[in-house]
Amino acid sequence: MNCLKFKSQIWLRQKPAEVFPFFGEPQNLAVLTPEWLHLKMLTPSPAVMGAGAMLDYRMRLFGIPFRWRAEITEWNPPNRFVDKQRRGPYRMWLHEHRFEDWDGGTLVKDVVIYSVWGGRLTDRFFVRQNLKKIFAFREQKLREHFGGALTMPKRLPEL
Repeated sequence: MNCLKFKSQIWLRQKPAEVFPFFGEPQNLAVLTPEWLHLKMLTPSPAVMGAGAMLDYRMRLFGIPFRWRAEITEWNPPNRFVDKQRRGPYRMWLHEHRFEDWDGGTLVKDVVIYSVWGGRLTDRFFVRQNLKKIFAFREQKLREHFGGALTMPKRLPEL
């Protein structure tokens, strides 16, 4: 299996203990997901988060409806959690969410390791472009929710 990597980061003014709970609420995924994906949470609310929790969603990707099941494989509030696709459109999907205390706020880092059917060609022409759009939308929504980055650090660390 040919694994690919996608990375993203955003700095927020709030401390990790203030940012992490927003990500720890599965219903907030709908807030961070573009409408064109038609995300619907199927797991009843409130979901109990922690290692071993299973979350079920329904969405559309390239107009094709599918279900996504993610397992929370690691849970370490307020610093980190990892979700792994157990069922969904990717051959493999592992998403690490990190919340680092940095320059008076939180550096939210995402590292996604994934594999797609059709390999690098499919990734290049379809998947990577959509991941960029999804994470750009997510960044916009995080800035709206947490009040923007009015005092953004001059330089963010390398991912």
